[in-house]
Amino acid sequence: MADFDLVIKGGTVATAADTVPCDIGIRDGRVVALGDSLKNAKETIDATGKLVLPGGVDSHCHIAQMGSMGVETADDFESGTRSAACGGTTTIIPFAAQYRGQSLRTVVDAYRKRAEGKALCDYAIHLIISDPTEQVLGQELPGLIRDGYTSFKVYMTYDALKLDDRQMLDVLACARREGAMVMVHAENHDVIKWITERLLNAGKIAPKYHVVAHAAPAEREATHRVITLAEIVDVPILIVHVSGREAIEQIRWAQSRGLRVMAETCPQYLFLSAEDLDKAGFEGAKCQCSPPPRGKENQPFVWLGIEDGTFQTIGSDHAPYRYDEGGKMKNGPNAPFTKVPNGIPGLEVRMPLVFSEGVLKKRITVNRFVSLMATEPAKIYGLYPRKGTIAVGSDADIVIWDTERKVTITQSILHDNMNYTPYEGQKVQGWPIVTLSRGRVVWNDGKVVGKPGHGQFLPCALPEPAKPRPRPAGFDYDFARF
Repeated sequence: MADFDLVIKGGTVATAADTVPCDIGIRDGRVVALGDSLKNAKETIDATGKLVLPGGVDSHCHIAQMGSMGVETADDFESGTRSAACGGTTTIIPFAAQYRGQSLRTVVDAYRKRAEGKALCDYAIHLIISDPTEQVLGQELPGLIRDGYTSFKVYMTYDALKLDDRQMLDVLACARREGAMVMVHAENHDVIKWITERLLNAGKIAPKYHVVAHAAPAEREATHRVITLAEIVDVPILIVHVSGREAIEQIRWAQSRGLRVMAETCPQYLFLSAEDLDKAGFEGAKCQCSPPPRGKENQPFVWLGIEDGTFQTIGSDHAPYRYDEGGKMKNGPNAPFTKVPNGIPGLEVRMPLVFSEGVLKKRITVNRFVSLMATEPAKIYGLYPRKGTIAVGSDADIVIWDTERKVTITQSILHDNMNYTPYEGQKVQGWPIVTLSRGRVVWNDGKVVGKPGHGQFLPCALPEPAKPRPRPAGFDYDFARF
């Protein structure tokens, strides 16, 4: 009888902590052995000369979701997880989005049904809370947290989603009581609306004016404000898709004071810029997202935040709206920027982009790359050590990475349901050649071999309770108790 279902031999295994040459023995979908010269396996994969990494965990993507403008994302759970696996990601965490008046439990049940039998790799689910009523915060949300939906996102902008400061405090207090993780989209809604009205009145409607409306100071102010609200309640938060230098400085300031503020950025803030929204005709709409990419001079400051540990994760914020009348052009090919669905695709290219420009350009080590792409998101969202590492007992979610392979990114080689990529023509070095999900090969050197239905829903554990932060004199009330 074979000792292993599969052995991956000859590769160099890199985790967030170590880089060592060793073989990996897999049985029943789990890693059961790490060592030299493992033998007696039913199947063997030769990874000689290749890196062997934990499968990526993309903790920020929007699939099978109706946007606030009434446009549904192009990717469902089948195409979204297919694209993820082809890019080296083996776990995704999309969002079940509540809109005002909806029962949160009903929203989650409906979203789960959309996933049934479709996923090629595993998935957990975040919540989006836009209607934090007493019923939601007192009954529905605590029950869902106990069922494994332990993280939720709130918005400080968008008419259909935004919470005011009082509602934010209520949500943060609930998260404190229940031990859940709050993700925050931080932009000042009134500033954006005020600028937008003046732009539209002046006839400035092209996609490039989206960057003007979503000014960097509006992100900075909202970032500081939500840090303050979280400090009052004394609860950890994670600020998502941080785009600008000024917001990064606010987060670094908070972290230096011992506040439990985590942050995520995305490839669009490293590889795209405001100039990409100023293309001829309506082409700039392909790169329209919120917050928007800033000027090229901003990109080094995002890289610095990655290098110095200000950012804990890099998510794709994959929000795939096609460049046609069913997506970006829903309101016409010359619609004002306010009528263009916000979001860009990026699930499949997240890991190759950052590996190429981060690891190979020596901005970060391969271990830091693994931490950002897999280990830290798995820890933050209660999936570690099942996901996010290669260790005995962990799921055999593994990517064999060819560090020498050079690829020019084009939509024609990608596996989502989009008809464009904003990274068209971007040259990268380093590409996943084999992806395993729980010990099964789902992507094999240019071929999708995974089957819909293999992917499983992952209930998330609550993170380890954080130790209360010392409170200054006169600021020692536990407001979450009231």
